[in-house]
Amino acid sequence: MVLKIKEMRGGIYNIDGALASKSFAPGKKAYNERLVKTREGEFRIWNAYRSKLCAALKKGLKTFPFRKGSKVLYLGASTGTTVSHVSDIVGKKGEIYSVEMAAGAMKSLLRLADERENVIPIHGDARKPKDYEEVGKVEIVYQDVAQPDQDEILIKNAKMFLRKGGIAMIAIKSQSIDVTLDPKEVFERVLKKLEKHFEILEKIKLEPYDKDHLFVVLKFKG
Repeated sequence: MVLKIKEMRGGIYNIDGALASKSFAPGKKAYNERLVKTREGEFRIWNAYRSKLCAALKKGLKTFPFRKGSKVLYLGASTGTTVSHVSDIVGKKGEIYSVEMAAGAMKSLLRLADERENVIPIHGDARKPKDYEEVGKVEIVYQDVAQPDQDEILIKNAKMFLRKGGIAMIAIKSQSIDVTLDPKEVFERVLKKLEKHFEILEKIKLEPYDKDHLFVVLKFKG
């Protein structure tokens, strides 16, 4: 069987209809994903049900700022599923400062960092960016922190780390903010707050991959 492999953009590949990234650590799995070995190298199939960034891509995301050498601050890294694919994309010269507070998830993230030198794990609270201020300025802030104040967390980190004109991405989970309100109301309230600091570039609902989630791409006003 001959696989059809096509590079779509910025290190994202289409392999027979599935999204994938070219592995930065061949032979290693981050979350039991399928590996595809070819003459061009080894590719990792990207699961949209496990990664909100992949889900956004499947739903038509146009803005994709990750490049070879990108410096990224990732808030809410969890066990590193999405981090691992971003690691593939930014490559050897890239850096992904991955902030995670949960001790259990941190163990998996540390294992991932052992296999990928561009992943820098930070065991910390994203509400306290001063605790990891040594990160310095970045080009991209990616946030997947399911907390009621996730908008404030993004704003606080952007002010400290994101370059003017830099890109922020946030997965807004309505149920983590206010379960009593309609998700649409929650999204509108959060966007209104973010608009004071960012230009909104894209808004994408993540169903069927993630329920009651809105993926938003923003440009930092500085």
